[in-house]
Amino acid sequence: MSRRRVGSASALKINSRSIAGIYDVRGASVHFARDRVPRRAATEGRPYSPSHIARYVERTVGAALRGRPASDSILLIDIASRAEYFTSRSNGYVRDTKSQRLEYNAAKMTLLESINSPADLRTLSPDQLRTVADEIRAYILETMSRVGGHTGASLGAVELAVALHYAFDTPRDRLVWDVGHQAYAHKILTGRRDLLPTIKSYGGISGFLRRDESEYDTFGAGHASTSLSAALGMAIARDRKGEDHHVVALIGDASLAGGMAMEAINQAGHLKSRLIVVLNDNEMSIAPAVGALTGYLNRIRGAHGYHRFKDEVEEKLRAIPSVGERLHHAAKTMKDVIAAAVLPGALVSELGFKYIGYVDGHNPRALVAALQEAKQIKDGPVIVHALTTKGKGFPQTEPDYYRWHATGPFDLKTGKPHKSSSKTPTYTKVFGDTLAELMEKDPKVVALTAAMPDGTGVCTALEKFPERSFDVGIAEQHCVTFAAGMSCEGLKPVCAIYSTFLQRGFDQLIHDVCIQDLNVKFCLDRGGVAGGDGQTHHGLLDIAYLRAVPNIVVMAPKDEGEMRDMLFTMLEHVGPAAMRYPRGNGVGVPIDRQPELLEIGKGEILRDGGEIAIVAYGAMVHPSLEAAERLAKDRIETTVVNARFVKPLDTPLLLALGRTKRLIVTVEEAYLAGGFGSAVMELLEENGLQDKIRVVRMGIPDRLITHGDAKLLLAKYGLDADGIYNRVKESIDVLDDRRFKPQKSTKVT
Repeated sequence: MSRRRVGSASALKINSRSIAGIYDVRGASVHFARDRVPRRAATEGRPYSPSHIARYVERTVGAALRGRPASDSILLIDIASRAEYFTSRSNGYVRDTKSQRLEYNAAKMTLLESINSPADLRTLSPDQLRTVADEIRAYILETMSRVGGHTGASLGAVELAVALHYAFDTPRDRLVWDVGHQAYAHKILTGRRDLLPTIKSYGGISGFLRRDESEYDTFGAGHASTSLSAALGMAIARDRKGEDHHVVALIGDASLAGGMAMEAINQAGHLKSRLIVVLNDNEMSIAPAVGALTGYLNRIRGAHGYHRFKDEVEEKLRAIPSVGERLHHAAKTMKDVIAAAVLPGALVSELGFKYIGYVDGHNPRALVAALQEAKQIKDGPVIVHALTTKGKGFPQTEPDYYRWHATGPFDLKTGKPHKSSSKTPTYTKVFGDTLAELMEKDPKVVALTAAMPDGTGVCTALEKFPERSFDVGIAEQHCVTFAAGMSCEGLKPVCAIYSTFLQRGFDQLIHDVCIQDLNVKFCLDRGGVAGGDGQTHHGLLDIAYLRAVPNIVVMAPKDEGEMRDMLFTMLEHVGPAAMRYPRGNGVGVPIDRQPELLEIGKGEILRDGGEIAIVAYGAMVHPSLEAAERLAKDRIETTVVNARFVKPLDTPLLLALGRTKRLIVTVEEAYLAGGFGSAVMELLEENGLQDKIRVVRMGIPDRLITHGDAKLLLAKYGLDADGIYNRVKESIDVLDDRRFKPQKSTKVT
C-alpha cells in the first residue's frame, strides 16, 4: 500500500495550501488538494472554517462513494484532531504524521491477519487462542496509543471476546454486551479489524455497539446494566418461536449492581428460561479472594461437571427404598448450609441461577471449557463468573483504573499520556475544583456521583472530603433519591451526573425532588455534543426535559468563569436547580477571582446595537460574539445576549427585544424540540408578539447525531461562528426580500 502525506488538520488553520490529504476507499481515491478546494472570496490564506471544509468533504466523498457498498466505505474525517487517519485495504493500515508512523502487517499479526469473522476464529485449535488474544491486545494498545479510546475497559475483556466467539456460533447465537466500551476485541473479531483506527471518529466505527453497524452487535449498548434485560427478552422470544440457539449476556461487576440488572436477574430466575450470563469481574467492586475450597470446587466442576454430578447424586439418593426422600432432603439441607457459608455463588443459586466459577478470565482454554459447560445446562439460567484485570497489558507501573478506563493518545512504552496542546483547564476540572472550594467553606455541601468520579470532577471532593462525598455506583435513580433524603435533613447535596445519565433518574428528579421542592443541585457534565462517544452520550435533551418540570431553576454558563459563579449561586439558592456545561476545555477566561452571586432569571447584554439580536444559551455565547464581530465588519450591528437561564427566562429583557428588533436568533447546543428557542417563542406568543418579530432558532435538528470530533459536528449543524454568521445573513436577506417585495392586493367580491 502506498503512503500518502496527510496535511494539517487544525480546524482553524486549514487553508488552500495546507490541504493535501487523500482518502483511499478500496480502489477509489478522494483527493483533497489545492486545486480542488473551493477558494474563499477573501484574500489568499484566510482560514477555512470547519463547516466549510465539512461541506466540501461530504460533497466530494459522497460522489466518490456513490454506488459502492457500505462495507467499502473506510473513511474518517476528523478536521479538529492533530492528524487524520485512514485505512485502505484488509491487509493493514498506515497512519502518517510528520513524526510518527503506525503500521499493522502480517509479520506482527500471524493469526489475527487471517481472522475476518468469528467463523475464521473457530477454525483454529484451542491452543492457538492464546496467540490470537495476545495479538488483539497488542493491536488495541498500539492503536489506542495513537487515537485514544476506552483502552482499559477493552484490554480486560480480550480473552472473553475470543472465548465467546469461539464457543458460540455467532451471530446465530446471540451475544449481548453490556455498555459496549469493553467490546473492542469483539469488533476486531467481527470484520472491523481494519477499521479500529477510525473508532469514535467522524465517519469511523462507533466506540460502542450499534445494531446498524454489524449483525454481531445484537443490541445497542451505551449505558450500563441493560444487557440482562435485553438478553432475557431475546431468550423468551426464542422460546416462543421454537428456536434453539443460545443467548449470552456479558456484564461487568459494576454494571451488575445497577437496578435494571438486578430486576432482570429477579425475573430470569423466576422464568427459568435458558440464558447464559458471563460476569466480567475485574476485582474492582465485588470479587473476594479465591480460597482453597473455591479452587477445589472449581476442579470438581471442571473435571466432572458439577451440576451433572449433583443431579446424579440426588437421583441415587431418591432411589434408596423407604429413606431415599428423607436422605435427599437432609443432604439438600446440609448442602445449602455449607454453600451459604462458603460457596461464592450461593446467593446467585438462591435467585434461580446455576453458578460456574471462578474462571480465569485471561485463560482462553479455561473460559471455553466453562462456556461449553454452561451450554449443557438446559433447565434455566446460568452465570459464568470470570475474574479479569482491568487494563491488562497497559504499560504503566502503578494501577490507575480511572485513567486507564478511557485514554487519549499515550506513550506506548511508558503509558504516560501525551500532553494536551491546550493550556486552559476543562470544564470538568474547574467544576471539581470549585465544588471542593465551596465544600471547604460550607460543611452542609455534599458531593455525589454515579460511578463517574473522574469523569465529573468529583474525584477532587472524594479525596479532600471523603466523609461528605459519595460514589453510589451505576445507580442514577438511587443517587437522586439518596440526595433528596439528605436534603430533607438540611444538607446541600450536589449530584454531578452526565446529562444523558440523568435521564435514567428522571422520575426521581420529578417525584422525589421537584414535587417536594427539595434543595438538591444537579450539575450536568457533557451538556451538548459529547464528541467521540456519540449518540448515547450527546447531552442534547436536558434543556427540554428539565424546563418542563415545575420548581426547578435551569441555567448554563457561557464559560468556565461564569460556571464558578453559577455553582455558587445554585448553592445559595434554596430549591432544586440544575446547571449544564460542555465537555472539553474552557475558553480561557480568568478563574482566579472569587465566585459571584448571580440574580436568578437575569441574562446579560454583551453587545448592543442594530435591529438584530442573537440570544445565546451556554457554550454558544462565545461563538455568537465572534459571529457578531464578523457581522460588524459587514456593517451589520447586532445585539448579543447571554441568556444564562432557560427557567426562569429573563422575561423583561426578551420582551424588550421582541418589541424593538426585527430579528431574534436563538442559539443552543441541544435539540430544538422543546429547547431554549422554543421557550423564547412561547414567551413571545404568550405576550402577543409572535407576529411582530421574526424568530430563527438554531440548534440540533430532530435526528440522531453520530460520533466524531465535537467541533466538526457543531460546524456540520451550523453551531459555530461561521454557521451563526451565515444563518443571520440568510435571515436578514429573507426579511429584506419580504420588506421590498410588493404585496398582492386581494379583492373581496
